[in-house]
Amino acid sequence: MASPTPTPLDDVTDKIADQANVWLEWFLGAPLRIILIIAIGSIALAVVRRIIGNVTEHIADGTPITERRGMKGLKGLSESPMGTILVRANPLASARRAQRARTIGSVLRSTANILVGTTIVLMVLTELGMNIAPFLASAGIVGVALGFGAQSLVKDFLSGTFMLLEDQYGVGDSVDFGVVSGTVEEVALRVTKVRDGDGTLWYIRNGEILRTGNKSQEWGRASAEVHVAYFADLDEVQRCLREAGAEVAADPVLGTYLLEQPAVSGIESMSPEELVLKVSVKTQASMQGEISRALRKAVRERLAAAHVPMAGAEEPSTTEAAPADHLIVPVHGTPPAQVSAPATTPHDAARADAPREANQGSPMAER
Repeated sequence: MASPTPTPLDDVTDKIADQANVWLEWFLGAPLRIILIIAIGSIALAVVRRIIGNVTEHIADGTPITERRGMKGLKGLSESPMGTILVRANPLASARRAQRARTIGSVLRSTANILVGTTIVLMVLTELGMNIAPFLASAGIVGVALGFGAQSLVKDFLSGTFMLLEDQYGVGDSVDFGVVSGTVEEVALRVTKVRDGDGTLWYIRNGEILRTGNKSQEWGRASAEVHVAYFADLDEVQRCLREAGAEVAADPVLGTYLLEQPAVSGIESMSPEELVLKVSVKTQASMQGEISRALRKAVRERLAAAHVPMAGAEEPSTTEAAPADHLIVPVHGTPPAQVSAPATTPHDAARADAPREANQGSPMAER
């Protein structure tokens, strides 16, 4: 039996099928792999960003671990009185924690974008048949050039990262950077914003911060120094300082910030002109300034009431005052002066009476 003669339509159909097979083979090769690389990389990046976002938001909000998804069975722990006390947040600490968590989260998301994006691009270039070795070498050279040209920028970012990880300071902290002191208003990877006592907002590069004094972490110590005269009664001064400390400790508001009872130290320093004593007390963080001012006010009132001489006062004289009945006779209507009359002897009295007797017999005396 003879085979059927192919028609022009059959030839067109065969060509279309061949082209479809060729296209399908091509698509199942590099294009499909590129699409899978981009899709899988995008999904992985989205998952990583979502995990970073959830973790940082939980840290920033201060949500207890027992209330997170998948741990509802332990929720009773946070509802107990002890758990309530443990999870009670300090507003200042919450602001610091939120700022620190969100900044670290931003850094982690940016790092994930760079790493995953770079990996995707390099894998796609490999699938396209390009040699990525020159790109890697060029990237290394560019990285070295940027490292030398932007040393200060890299230094700022690295210093900011370690500062956040170590929690050296945060938003709301009272800090001393050596040349600038004030309250931290914003913390970023490159710069830190500090508002000083005059209201000036300072932008400080993190790489230029060599030392940091944080007055808002854990606890502080408030004190008031007193400079009294060298001849002041030391026991009386110490009594006044103890009473002033007890007055501040008994205050219904300030007393709640004290972590221990005020203590009066001995003589801190001594000179021929003054003695220096001090009353101090351990306080909660950021409250040492307010407690110190209250201590100084109470000390001043106690010392003034006890008439304790301060440094620079003159020592009172021990000589007795002259009697008030010794007066000098006024001359030509001048007021009497309360000074002592000079002592007289019998010889001086006789010399004083002789002229008086001589004048009694003279004509001028009779006139």
